[in-house]
Amino acid sequence: MKKIAWFVFVTILASSLRAQQPTTLVMEPDEQEKTGITPYYGLVFGLSFNSYTRVNITPMVGFPITPQFSLGARVGYEYVNDTRSTLTYTWNNYGASTFARYKVIPRAYGHVEFAYYNYNYKTDLTSDSFWVPFLYVGGGYIQPLSGNVSLVVEVLFDVLQNANSPYNDWDPVISIGVQAGF
Repeated sequence: MKKIAWFVFVTILASSLRAQQPTTLVMEPDEQEKTGITPYYGLVFGLSFNSYTRVNITPMVGFPITPQFSLGARVGYEYVNDTRSTLTYTWNNYGASTFARYKVIPRAYGHVEFAYYNYNYKTDLTSDSFWVPFLYVGGGYIQPLSGNVSLVVEVLFDVLQNANSPYNDWDPVISIGVQAGF
């Protein structure tokens, strides 16, 4: 049980690492100073090894429309190899999502995200591939730790509840991690 708890903690932490980098390609520097609006991008990366191997990479980009409201997109790929049972399970999952965030207060935001992922798995005996839509609704909180580093906590729920979803009905998708801006 300790190994499972440790695995869950490390996976959530690793998959929640996000690096954001402001850019001045969209606005002139003096215009940015007036509005405080800067586009951002990041990368979610998850990695775990043992009898359950997981590699996840999800780049994202966000574009603030106003200081409170932003739109963004992610693309992702995940490889999973699970040898914990008598059968070996292997997944190659990929897909994309679009999201909208609205800051209700400077550090807290509401989040809505539509995602569409292909789950392609095989075992020693069978294989299958299917697309799963998700509609995540929830929110998050950003707590600055130092100049460019923040702690991020996000809680989302899949409200579509597709029959092929890997999540149990109404289980929260919780991410806790570190966000670093460069």
